[in-house]
Amino acid sequence: MAKEITDGNFEETVLKSNQVALLDFWAQWCGPCRAIAPIIEDLYNEYQDKAVIGKVDVDTNQEIAMQYNIRSIPTILIIKNGEVVDRHVGSTTKQVLKDKLDKYLA
Repeated sequence: MAKEITDGNFEETVLKSNQVALLDFWAQWCGPCRAIAPIIEDLYNEYQDKAVIGKVDVDTNQEIAMQYNIRSIPTILIIKNGEVVDRHVGSTTKQVLKDKLDKYLA
């Protein structure tokens, strides 16, 4: 299961990590968020040794959502060395996310 990223563990898990992070900003009530949830789980299973794959519930972790100006969900951020290097808003495919992630793992 993808790592739950919270206001409390964000800095340690994402910003201080030496791995690239892919974060899915989502909410329980969001239909498109639920639609891409299996993709995020697949990515977690494939990349768990190479990248931090996590989910941020915007309803319970508003600090992170505000910090990264999340206005629409789902929003996927890719963070490398503490900086946002890619942002995708809305539904997408697994291949699109893999391509984006692979670009920053190389």
